[in-house]
Amino acid sequence: MKVIIQRSKKAEVKIENEIIASIEYGLVLLVGIESADTKEDVDYLVRKITALRIFSDESDKMNLSVEDVKGDILSVSQFTLHADTKKGNRPSFIQAAKPEIAIPLYESFNEGLRRNNIRVANGVFGADMQVSLVNDGPVTIILDSKNK
Repeated sequence: MKVIIQRSKKAEVKIENEIIASIEYGLVLLVGIESADTKEDVDYLVRKITALRIFSDESDKMNLSVEDVKGDILSVSQFTLHADTKKGNRPSFIQAAKPEIAIPLYESFNEGLRRNNIRVANGVFGADMQVSLVNDGPVTIILDSKNK
């Protein structure tokens, strides 16, 4: 499971020009689930993301978590994180999980975040979404549950 984390001042997801999810200060998560992922991967990433100290404290040091700053999370499923570009110029997505595996894990991931008293807005799995955000910093971190 791969997650790209972006610290954000605000963000939103639109489908067919309609805003379906938005947040203010917090994190935007692009979430890619592969066939081999399990609940263990979900649990690891939930723990890591909620405790990740990437917000500035009063000394302007990255020392606070999304929980500490009472930030929101916008979670967007993105199978393209598992693109294989080794051969040719057309990416292969063979490692990306099929919906019957990915959807329950994605929902479990979002619920795990919510259990930490974080407001989580999310996109629609498999939909054609337009995601816009105002990066804060910018701060962008990549986590992969296979690289613990």
